[in-house]
Amino acid sequence: MQHEITAQQRLLNAAGNIAEPGFAKKLYWIYDRADIKAPKWRIKEWDYYYIGCADYGLCLTISDAGFVSSLSASVLTFGEHPTMKNGSAMGWFPLGKLHLPATSEKGDVAAKVGKADMRFANDGKIRRLSGSIADYAGSKDTLRFDLTLTDFPEESMVIATPFKKKAHFYYNQKINCMRAEGYMELGGKRWSFGPENGALATLDWGRGVWTYDNTWYWGSGQTVLPDGSRFGFNIGYGFGDTSAASENMLFFNGKSHKLKDVEFRIPKHANGGYDYLSPWTFTETDGRFEMRFEPVIDRWDPVNFGVICMIPHQVFGKLSGTAVLDDGKRIELHDVLVFAEHVHNKW
Repeated sequence: MQHEITAQQRLLNAAGNIAEPGFAKKLYWIYDRADIKAPKWRIKEWDYYYIGCADYGLCLTISDAGFVSSLSASVLTFGEHPTMKNGSAMGWFPLGKLHLPATSEKGDVAAKVGKADMRFANDGKIRRLSGSIADYAGSKDTLRFDLTLTDFPEESMVIATPFKKKAHFYYNQKINCMRAEGYMELGGKRWSFGPENGALATLDWGRGVWTYDNTWYWGSGQTVLPDGSRFGFNIGYGFGDTSAASENMLFFNGKSHKLKDVEFRIPKHANGGYDYLSPWTFTETDGRFEMRFEPVIDRWDPVNFGVICMIPHQVFGKLSGTAVLDDGKRIELHDVLVFAEHVHNKW
């Protein structure tokens, strides 16, 4: 079942459960912290951006997970010798004090935690992501970035997913294929983003109350095709009760095209553990997303305190294969830089 929401409504009912689960192509559900029936320390809110081109990328996150806040940035290069650096700062018990916006459409968030100072500004027409992290990744250098995102697509992937537990929910929007211009700078080196290298940006905007122990799969990509069209995708599963709808979707020149179920086929070692750096494949129920994924680098930055853990494998690599739009148009991809992840969380 792929139940589509097409009219504005409140996200949660009087019991704090999702009133009408499903997917949408626009932000029709209205999120309000006052409607949540869980303790403040269980509420999770985050804005995650990925800005990238074929040769390098930047991941940025501001999150309020109730009992802990986090500002993080990851710098990745995808050349002959791929590199990854992660830098973050954590604070305790923000409990909503970061004031992340109740909608992705407009609103600013700024935070200072430890040596990190980040601001995501959004006036509804332009998003500006700026900030710095001193002593980045223990290097004694300061990471600085200043990026402007424009040309937001008309449609995106929006999903409201319940859990099989009262007052628990996952509300999420993925916006792909925004145009990006600006720079990141570290250790005397500057990387530029802009039309000259086809830089695009993705937003993962999420709000919710999760159950304690979760595992999910997520993949995302975006590119400028040879004819100048912008194409992207969002795929994933494993998180919450997705019987009303999946989050699998294609994006083409600002319009969304719904997919059914997509399976991540990640190879395994002889001992049964995942072999994240060997080639993966993806396949969709109706054959509309058939891809081969050649990993380049595994962004693995685990936090594990036993009862609380976040063990993410966000793998960046080159995707090749075929996607089919709603009207039957076939999109052929060849070595497009994308990412796919497998994450286990307990918190």
